[in-house]
Amino acid sequence: MRGQVLLNLCSTAPIWLRNQITSHHDITYIRHKESFSWKFRWTYRTLAPLFLRRSKGIITVSEFSKHEISSIYNIPLEKFTIVPNAVDSRFVETPEQNEDSYFLAVASPNVHKNFGRLVKAYEEYCANGGTTRLVIAGSQPSHFTQDNSLSSQVEYLGRVTDDELIDLYARARAFLFPSLYEGFGIPPLEAQAAGTPVAAASVAAMPEVLQDSVMWFDPHNTSEMTRTMMQIDEDPALRENFRSLGLTNVARFSWKKSASIIVELLRTN
Repeated sequence: MRGQVLLNLCSTAPIWLRNQITSHHDITYIRHKESFSWKFRWTYRTLAPLFLRRSKGIITVSEFSKHEISSIYNIPLEKFTIVPNAVDSRFVETPEQNEDSYFLAVASPNVHKNFGRLVKAYEEYCANGGTTRLVIAGSQPSHFTQDNSLSSQVEYLGRVTDDELIDLYARARAFLFPSLYEGFGIPPLEAQAAGTPVAAASVAAMPEVLQDSVMWFDPHNTSEMTRTMMQIDEDPALRENFRSLGLTNVARFSWKKSASIIVELLRTN
């Protein structure tokens, strides 16, 4: 019907329609093409510029992604609206939370998630006398290219249920997020909501989303990752400080706030 706007929330949209608002999370498929199959890259590189340029408005999840998409596809910045991601309400700190003896990492093992360097850093941590386990949870979608860096010293869980994931976050000593590229990065916020301190890569959208609430490390520097693990392991006061900072940070985001931005965007278009 005339006057109606089509809202697309899944990073794709009809390529011929102009009266639409389209979301596009990031351009990882360009910045880290090694993580994707050629068919996936070709599809997005072909279709994205068409539906993004023709859409009357574009939703993305961070200032970082806004400038990335704008620069690659030559789209005016004023066409974008930032609608941050948030965390499911089930990821909450619980009074009965008991810290277990493991570091946790959560993601599919795509190449840009940087698990190869994390594993190398963890092996160095163990060689230096570290005893806290490293647990990695996550499975592999078919359109991604996998990082096959495995280690007998690491516990790989594969895909877990939502309830299992919530429990993993809540019992971890710390959450490690070594990703080389994120348009937003939900897992660190999930960990913070569960009351778990976070150490993260200081790249892409992470400084924008996490600000001063995490321990930062260079994701290309395995020795720096190792030192971060040692610091977390040896300093309970440090863990408590970042646990508290994390709870404050994650409170900045909510799906209700994000939904209200979209509602207002639709009202004005």
